[in-house]
Amino acid sequence: MNTVPALAHIPPGIVSLADHEAHARTVLDAKAWAYFSGGAGDETTLRANRSSWDALSLHPRVLQPLAGGHCRTTLLGRPLDLPILVAPVAYQRIAHPDGELATAYAAAAQNTGFVLSTQASVAMETIANAVLNEPGRGPLWFQLYIQHDRGFTYELVKRAELAGYEALVVTVDAPSSGVRDRERRAGFKVPPGISAVNLAGMPPPPIARTGTDSAFDGAVALAPTWEDLAQLQARTRLPILLKGILHEDDARQASAMGFAGVIVSNHGGRTLDTAPATSVVLPRIVDAMGGQTAVLVDGGIRRGTDVLKAIALGAQAVLVGRPCVFGLANAGAVGVAHVLRLLRDELEIAMVQCGCATLAQVTPRVLFKNN
Repeated sequence: MNTVPALAHIPPGIVSLADHEAHARTVLDAKAWAYFSGGAGDETTLRANRSSWDALSLHPRVLQPLAGGHCRTTLLGRPLDLPILVAPVAYQRIAHPDGELATAYAAAAQNTGFVLSTQASVAMETIANAVLNEPGRGPLWFQLYIQHDRGFTYELVKRAELAGYEALVVTVDAPSSGVRDRERRAGFKVPPGISAVNLAGMPPPPIARTGTDSAFDGAVALAPTWEDLAQLQARTRLPILLKGILHEDDARQASAMGFAGVIVSNHGGRTLDTAPATSVVLPRIVDAMGGQTAVLVDGGIRRGTDVLKAIALGAQAVLVGRPCVFGLANAGAVGVAHVLRLLRDELEIAMVQCGCATLAQVTPRVLFKNN
């Protein structure tokens, strides 16, 4: 495989995603750390995303037939070696000079799906050209923020189609930025030389002229609606997943409109603080979808046991973002690959301990019910 030169190595003592995070804090400067690790407000949702997975207990089984077991699955009709995708994270060149290119190489090497952010610091065509021909790679998706200039948005979508991306992940939960106190305290700004290269050339947003200086002015006044999603759906041949679904009514609307899937997400706790943790909401969304639409989940997943719990709650796959950035900061592509391999190994061990030879055997009965 034509990879980014693997000059880096995994620092000694890193054997878990938590170790990667702790080491990345020593590698990233204070501003970058605040940007990648922080959340909105008091970070209540950020913490709850993690603690809610820990609050779920697995119920082991013994003496089950496990020969020939695997964690393969199918997602949107496409075979997938394991139910994990790299979540979209912006400006990854802040963490490492190779940025999203290194992360994409690592995902392909680990047969994992990769979702490129609209605000990536490497061009979408560069990523696609690097990994599309890699054997065994997982899905390559493009995350889309619908821009204030709808014509520019449609051009972005056309570029994604021509480059070979296989689906669009439309983030719908960020009509405005969250109140990110940690970033503001640190004085975070995107460093010189790094930018959202895929958005180059976009016309500036119109200036709000209401004179109210309200949060409802400016970009929020141009935020997308369900009608915009319907228009996007009519303009692309790519399947669309909606990322940021937390309410059952929104899930039903997505299903009724025929979207390919939803991603249960609270934006990593970065938009609305005190929004519910994703593991708590996930079963409600699964029920609301009625098995007709793919359901994925992100937020706080740090162990293979978390992945198993998500599957038991009804998700087809999970997305992991921050841990991959921490691995990237620590060791480039090698660090990201290590993060993904740790998750796979831990998932397979958890399946074995719970008596599940395949993901099809992972049901809610895998979770311990104290009643």
